[in-house]
Amino acid sequence: MNTTLENSTATPIDFSNCCAPVLHLNLKSKWFDMIACGEKKEEYREIKPYWGRLFQTGIKIKGKNYHPSDVVICFSNGYSKDRKQMLFKCKNLATRTGRPEWGAEPNQIYYVLLLGERLA
Repeated sequence: MNTTLENSTATPIDFSNCCAPVLHLNLKSKWFDMIACGEKKEEYREIKPYWGRLFQTGIKIKGKNYHPSDVVICFSNGYSKDRKQMLFKCKNLATRTGRPEWGAEPNQIYYVLLLGERLA
C-alpha cells in the first residue's frame, strides 16, 4: 500500500457509525507520516503497567477485552482539535522486539500492534 499523506484527514473522524471497538493512539509526526505512506506497518508500546492493562489479554477498550483482529486503530497526529487522523484494522498483537528504523530500541521487548488494511 502506498498511501500519500494527503489522504490523512484533517477533520476528526466521526465514529458514530463505527461498529468495531476503536483504540485511539496519538503519534508524533514522524511515526504518523511513516504509517500514512505505508512504510511503517506496526506500532510499538512499551511493556509497562499502563499498556499492560490494555494489552495483556487481547486489547481492552472501555472495560471489555477484544481479539486484536476485531479492533480498529485510530491514529492521531498530536492532540490539537484539527489534527490529522487515519484508521487501520488491527491484524494482530505480538510481544517481541521491534525495528529500530520504526522507533524501537534494540533488544527491547514491546507490545507490537500489527497493522492491517487502512480504512480511512
